[in-house]
Amino acid sequence: MKLRVTAYTIFLSVLFICAIHPQQNDKNKEKNDRHTFTILYEAGATSVKNQANTGTCWDFATQSFLESELMRMGKGQYDLSEMFNVRYTYPLKAERYVRYHGKAQFGEGGQAHDVLKVFDTYGAVPSYVYPGLEPGDSLHDNFEMDAVLKAVLNTIVSRNKISQHYKDIVNAVCDIYLGKVPQEFDYNGKKYTPKSFAASLGINTKDYVEITSFTDHPFYTKYVLEVPDNWAEGKYYNVPLDELIKIMDNALENGYSIAWDGDVGKDNFYRKEGYAVVPIDGDTSKTGPEKEKNVTQEMRQKAYDDYTTTDDHLMHITGLAKDQNGTKFYYTKNSWGTKDKRYDGYWYMSESFIKLRTIAIMVHKDAIPKEIREKLGL
Repeated sequence: MKLRVTAYTIFLSVLFICAIHPQQNDKNKEKNDRHTFTILYEAGATSVKNQANTGTCWDFATQSFLESELMRMGKGQYDLSEMFNVRYTYPLKAERYVRYHGKAQFGEGGQAHDVLKVFDTYGAVPSYVYPGLEPGDSLHDNFEMDAVLKAVLNTIVSRNKISQHYKDIVNAVCDIYLGKVPQEFDYNGKKYTPKSFAASLGINTKDYVEITSFTDHPFYTKYVLEVPDNWAEGKYYNVPLDELIKIMDNALENGYSIAWDGDVGKDNFYRKEGYAVVPIDGDTSKTGPEKEKNVTQEMRQKAYDDYTTTDDHLMHITGLAKDQNGTKFYYTKNSWGTKDKRYDGYWYMSESFIKLRTIAIMVHKDAIPKEIREKLGL
């Protein structure tokens, strides 16, 4: 009798679960399907990568951007090593940290121009030549290396003098965790050094500019953008918000892509659903696209001033899209892999979200409309 009761209870439980799950699935589907996206313009792009347990979005986004540039230039597809940039950026950060007596930014973060700096100074290599992984690992994890480097540098700084050995120590730590960079390697039957390989790609780093839009500095001037990860004090052109959008749209409509720096850590970046919007206050709609705020230059500046918008994440915008209401969205390649990602590692960010949460962009100077380029003296 007890066995029968137990079996009957299990049977009822299964029926209950089956009755509930379709409703939950319908709710999830309803939420996910609020937007139906159509791609209008799309630049070529390489496969989505995974930065895993690293703070190197700046590297993955910009390297992806350069790979798209190579495709646009008719050079074909390349898979360039991200960890090559990390390997050579850490010693540069370390030297600045020591010279500033530990008062400078040191960590995994960075900006798009850091990749160009490494490209010009040290070159580039394919990913298979320098994967930057320890034996047996398939995913990047720079947490321990970062902690070790910080401990070393803080010890150096605490002694109130610069040790003649600290550079050797920093380089040794990087080599231990990421591997030694080969001085020569084969690629498609030819021998290269990192410098000669970079030269063979035909990328002129002077063709790329970084642009922002904030009112605490005059428009049409160039200044050091005050965000923590701009440790190298890179300078950005400043334009009004409407012109920033014009630059982005003109780039995408003409086959160029964009390295994007902004903030995705707020509530309006829906990670499960794969899109980002800025709903109006009190928007209670349950189906269809959200009603969005009209983001102004003043709103944008306030979000920057109160730290609501920070230099949180870099991604690679490769296309322009619209939803069923005709709202503009920016099709964006991320570096969080593809597993369990609704759009295979891509996100859709609305124009309102872009206006509010963008810190800066990097584009080829030829992607900028002529009238704006003239104002910037480019």
